[in-house]
Amino acid sequence: MSRILILVGSVRRGGNTDLLARAFAKGAREHHDVEIVSVADYRVCPCIGCNSCFGRADHACFQKDDMAEIYRKLHHTDVLVIASPVYFYGLSAQLKAVIDRLHTPLRNSFPIQRLALLLVGAATLPELFDAIKTQYRLALKFFHLEDAGILLVRGVKDIGDIQATDALEQAFRLGQSII
Repeated sequence: MSRILILVGSVRRGGNTDLLARAFAKGAREHHDVEIVSVADYRVCPCIGCNSCFGRADHACFQKDDMAEIYRKLHHTDVLVIASPVYFYGLSAQLKAVIDRLHTPLRNSFPIQRLALLLVGAATLPELFDAIKTQYRLALKFFHLEDAGILLVRGVKDIGDIQATDALEQAFRLGQSII
């Protein structure tokens, strides 16, 4: 049994990204311990690139915010899932702040082996997810992680639009496929 942490970057409760993450979690819970974290519920300051964490014995950031709680969760995570709406061809600002704060030596102590990506976008253009997919592939390579899967959902804008697609079933199956 793996411990799976899903970081949801949407601020809309019950929105399309939230529904997609919950469908994935439902499938994954058949064989794994799964936690969903809505990063909007945490106060995470952006990384300022000062690198002071590299000089501290405990590698703690000087910023006193809720990122310390997310670090604690990552210390017990085997599979990390990133779920985000797409804003101007990128991840949500809330999720990006969390990811940027992984620029710390602490990341080397996380037991994460696999990474998955769930994205939701209102637009339908083919290139909608290209920039995020490039970042994802680079993170896989840099951290030597296994790709646990990618699910990309286009053309869903308003809350609930995703229910008119087969994306929730795909997310459920992707969750089930985690071994």
